[in-house]
Amino acid sequence: MSSHDNHQHEFEQFLESYRVNKNKPLKTLFFLYRGNMKQLLLSSLFFLVKHSPVWIIPIITANIINIASQPSQHTIAELGINLGIACLIILQNIPTHIWHVQFFSRAIRNVEAGLRGTLVRKLQQLSISFHKELRSGKLQAKVIRDVEAIEFLSRQFYTTILPVIFNIIVALAVTISKSITVTLFFLLTLPVSVLLVIFYRKKIRRTNNEFRCEIEEMSSKVSEMVEMIPVTKAHGLEDFAVSRVDNQLDRVRDGGYRLDIITAYFGASSWVVFQIFQVFCLAFTGLLAYRGQISVGDVVLYQSYFTSILNQISNTINMYPNLAKGIESVKSLGEVLLADDIEDNRGKIKLKQVAGSFAFKEVGFSYSPTGKPVLRNLNLEVQGGECIALVGESGVGKSTILNLVTGFYKPTKGKIIIDGIDLADIDLYKYRRFLAVVPQNTILFASSIRDNITYGLTSVDEAALWNAVEFANLKEFITQLPDGIETVLGEHGAKLSGGQQQRIAIARAFVRDPRIIIFDEATSALDNRSQLQIQAAMKQLTKGRTTFIVAHRLSTIRIADRIAVIKDGTCVETGSYEELIDRHGEFYQLKKLEA
Repeated sequence: MSSHDNHQHEFEQFLESYRVNKNKPLKTLFFLYRGNMKQLLLSSLFFLVKHSPVWIIPIITANIINIASQPSQHTIAELGINLGIACLIILQNIPTHIWHVQFFSRAIRNVEAGLRGTLVRKLQQLSISFHKELRSGKLQAKVIRDVEAIEFLSRQFYTTILPVIFNIIVALAVTISKSITVTLFFLLTLPVSVLLVIFYRKKIRRTNNEFRCEIEEMSSKVSEMVEMIPVTKAHGLEDFAVSRVDNQLDRVRDGGYRLDIITAYFGASSWVVFQIFQVFCLAFTGLLAYRGQISVGDVVLYQSYFTSILNQISNTINMYPNLAKGIESVKSLGEVLLADDIEDNRGKIKLKQVAGSFAFKEVGFSYSPTGKPVLRNLNLEVQGGECIALVGESGVGKSTILNLVTGFYKPTKGKIIIDGIDLADIDLYKYRRFLAVVPQNTILFASSIRDNITYGLTSVDEAALWNAVEFANLKEFITQLPDGIETVLGEHGAKLSGGQQQRIAIARAFVRDPRIIIFDEATSALDNRSQLQIQAAMKQLTKGRTTFIVAHRLSTIRIADRIAVIKDGTCVETGSYEELIDRHGEFYQLKKLEA
């Protein structure tokens, strides 16, 4: 099985476990570590060894006190033996602590990377509509903040809860062997700590949830603000943009304050209760020693154990708000992991080649069940290798048709047939390998021009690359750059003009040698000279390939074999440029408006 298949199998296993245990986040957390149990067991073993001074030192301390207070019953050699044992168990902490951290860190880092990988895979499966509904800033918060909170939850479990468990087991074992009475006193602390957690649990959980939602909203607003900076500055709206984020920051501050206060009440209550228990423990064991029921050294032994247990339980209780945050983050990831709006290609037809003929049969589409239909009973046939242009006023559904062709959306009514097969029955992942899309809004990333053009391609022939560069009218621009085609662009191509960005996007489509090409306002940002050159290149590229073109400039679509006029969500007329002009119909009216 390949590495990709292994990851996919683990991904599906995790999703199934998450679905089953969505209301049991700790079970989900344990499932995450299923492939790292060896490291965790070794880490736990070394933890027991390195933590042993906490349990052994009180025994040695009690022994030394008893030796010192009862010299007639002991020898000086016993003092040396106890001292030697104490030094040895303290020194072993260095290597065993390192080994404990080494194995635990390996496990936790594997889980952290695996969980982010699971989220990334799920995000790639989710539909375009899901991504449009859940803003990118919130998704980033989930991938970064929530995974960090889960990693913190794992660490706290090991550094806080695990010592509590071991300390209670060892302390009770030693205490039971010495005094049942003192053991019963120790056990009184457990129900008290449970009652404290129960009392504050709902308040902490609710406050944590509110705070998490405000953090996600803040992340989203900051992301939007950064994207809008050019528009903001161009219109002198800096103060308005800051005020929008400031309002959200105030809500985050208030939410954080409420969380801090409830945590403070929780921490103070637990500290007071346990300090009182500790004082009573000292008085109780002192009374037993006074009556001669236990030795003076045993008072120190019990007090040390009891103090250790109380400190560990107190730390756990004080950490509960952070543990609750981690548990809340496990649930938060469910918004992504359990989303059903996915592109499921299992069992669908995997196309090995595409001729590119399309038939839209009574196609209707609406972006929401209650929303106004964008397309109504659209009927349109496109032959393989035909170049067809979609024209019409803004908002009539031209770009929606392109989104249906790419499979980003599914028709709410009717069918789209490609090469005689319903698009709903086709594996869209394989199908899109035959597509190239030049969107209206160019998407570039902060890498070289070469990387942006060859994005996603493992190997590209140099001649084909430069051919694409020439087609897109980029060669003159690239040769003037100091680093040529290796020049690194700024974020989102910020160092380029709008026309240059769009030409890189066109070159990206050219280099793929697709069977189906989609141009969505691909020449809108070009000057007249560049537009003419691109049109000539497009005419050459579209030969023998099915091409969809959407353009508001009607002169851009002269290269099309046929033009389809879209009005009120349906196709009202088709024909060549000259035929439609001579017909004096809808296209003729659009042409008159452009003139």
